Amino acid sequence: MSHVENLLGSAAALCTTLSFVPQTIKIIRERQTAGISLVMYSLFTLGILLWTIYGVLIHSAPVYLANGATLLLAGTILAMKIKFG
Repeated sequence: MSHVENLLGSAAALCTTLSFVPQTIKIIRERQTAGISLVMYSLFTLGILLWTIYGVLIHSAPVYLANGATLLLAGTILAMKIKFG
């Protein structure tokens, strides 16, 4: 992978991962998840887990680091959805 491709992938990963931070903070503060679909977030979190594993298998740091971070954020939201409904 070239330096430009790695930089582009890293920038994209940073943007998509950081997009979860405000929602995660809001849910933690308000403890309110009524507007979030349990099925959607369960499938999404599973998909992110699979992307993380894929990134490890292909030795792509932008893929596994970004998805690993997103997995933590999405997993937090999913856990809060399960806990608070």
